[in-house]
Amino acid sequence: MRPVNLEFIEAPLWYHTRGLQQTASGYGKKLKTPYKALTNGRAYRVYCCIFSNIGTLYIIIKGEKITVDRYE
Repeated sequence: MRPVNLEFIEAPLWYHTRGLQQTASGYGKKLKTPYKALTNGRAYRVYCCIFSNIGTLYIIIKGEKITVDRYE
């Protein structure tokens, strides 16, 4: 995975707006976040791989996982 900083937009899914999680435990390899990253003139869903107390955000472009940083 190669890291990159991107611009983000909010695009929550139905369970995000209701305060629910994608999995019962909250952990998983490909959890959808309520954000999309803008790059190459397109918005890509941001995913999170999270186990224990640390997570990695990434997007998938043409089958390649690209790690992203989200700063506020």
